[in-house]
Amino acid sequence: MDTSPSERLDIEKVPEPMPEGDLHYDEVRDDEINIGSMTPATSSEGKTGSWVRKFEQTLVVYNLETRGIKRVEPHETAHTTWKGYAQAFLLWFSINLAANNITLGMLGPATYTLSFKDASLCAVLGAFVGCVPVAYIATFGPISGNRTLIFSRYIMGWWPSKLIVLLNLVVLLGYSLIDCVVAGQILSAVSPNGSMSVVVGIIIVAIITWLISTFGIQIFHSYERYAAVPQVIVISILYGVSASTFDLSVPSTGDPRTIIGNRLSFFSICLSAAITYAGAGADYFVYYSPDTSRIAIFTLCLLGLSTSFTFAFTIGIGLASGISSNGAYDAAYSTSQGALLVEGYASLNGFGKFCSVVIALGLIANLVPPTYSSGVDFQILGRIPERVPRIIWNSVGVVIYTVCALAGRDSLSEIFTNFLALMGYWVAIWFAILVEEHVLFRRKIGYDWKAWNQREKLPVGLAALLSFLVGWAGAIICMAQVWYIGPIAKLVGQYGVDMGNYVGFSWAALVYPPLRWLELRRFRR
Repeated sequence: MDTSPSERLDIEKVPEPMPEGDLHYDEVRDDEINIGSMTPATSSEGKTGSWVRKFEQTLVVYNLETRGIKRVEPHETAHTTWKGYAQAFLLWFSINLAANNITLGMLGPATYTLSFKDASLCAVLGAFVGCVPVAYIATFGPISGNRTLIFSRYIMGWWPSKLIVLLNLVVLLGYSLIDCVVAGQILSAVSPNGSMSVVVGIIIVAIITWLISTFGIQIFHSYERYAAVPQVIVISILYGVSASTFDLSVPSTGDPRTIIGNRLSFFSICLSAAITYAGAGADYFVYYSPDTSRIAIFTLCLLGLSTSFTFAFTIGIGLASGISSNGAYDAAYSTSQGALLVEGYASLNGFGKFCSVVIALGLIANLVPPTYSSGVDFQILGRIPERVPRIIWNSVGVVIYTVCALAGRDSLSEIFTNFLALMGYWVAIWFAILVEEHVLFRRKIGYDWKAWNQREKLPVGLAALLSFLVGWAGAIICMAQVWYIGPIAKLVGQYGVDMGNYVGFSWAALVYPPLRWLELRRFRR
């Protein structure tokens, strides 16, 4: 149906139902689903507010997304075709086939002194366990039409859910910080004599990410659909040219208890790298039809996540395993993890540098999702933040993580080991509460998805908040970080063992059912 720009900007126009037929989910027109969520005009908005509304209207004219946290109604979606299902796999595969996960894999041999076999098994299995919650939560996007942390209101309640939003913002922006630093390191390493500083590389990647993430879900999905192709090619080349330098004979070092502790700690950090996507898992599937197969979405998301993590982690572990026997690798790693990745292409000379640039720019695929979701999450913090357009919050998020990346560009390994594991704790605790709420208390009564913004119809959240705090208490006494080792974690090995994810999950899961039962008896919601 052709419409003039003036017709498409009629904010009083009622969206037309989607026509029957085999439509791809991303063919839903933004003029049909997003106009009502544009920033409302107020008499006191001033020139800035007026400019923002005009900019949003321009986005609508060009079929770009202006929707924030408003629920996507069933009539605003379209039937999910095989392309939509394939996108569920391609999205996660593109996101995680990235250099940041390669550099994370390097920590197995380089930091935890594990053998290639030990590090590979811990990384692959840890990531797989962490992928399961992400794939599970992704299935709530189509059936609810709500963003992930709007859905969290049905679990944590109105006010406690804001704590989850703040923690998720730290995760999203923290991951983006890491991506920017890795990209900056790679671009600096491939420049002639290091003529491009890490600072310039960080800024370049941040600007490109802002452009893609700001202009909506269609651009985002289109980019991710093809972003994996060059990454698969250049990482396969990296496997081919560097595999001969992998040292498969070096054993894990330390006494038996220390080795066990290091294995579990590396398993935990790889689990955390995956599970932290759970806070945004449903965000990218809200435009899918409610009748989309949950089993298919879960399976495809899980496959996309686990295969990409496996591909990236294994090459990083292989490169780091050669540090002890290869002087060039040792010198490169002493400069940065990004420099070691570039050194893996050294035998290809100029073409190797080109491949390194492709890998660096591939980090944009990993940066776009957290940047997009951070713009949504900022709006969930309250009524006033909700009125600020997502594009503004996206811009704020980019500025925050770019500045932090510039400040922390020389401490990537410390950021990895301290930040990732710590952020994984709260997600594991939150997921335990979410699963029990859904399985034990919602199986019969279900959800009123239209009540997403009605505080009086959502749970009070006291049971969830208390369970969350109990889970955190368990995580604290069992965590093992550079700056703190819990009393129980100290009992295993020379460096302790990080068990925060598992104990936090278990403690929250134990206390939530009785607390929730009492809350339902008292408040009836």
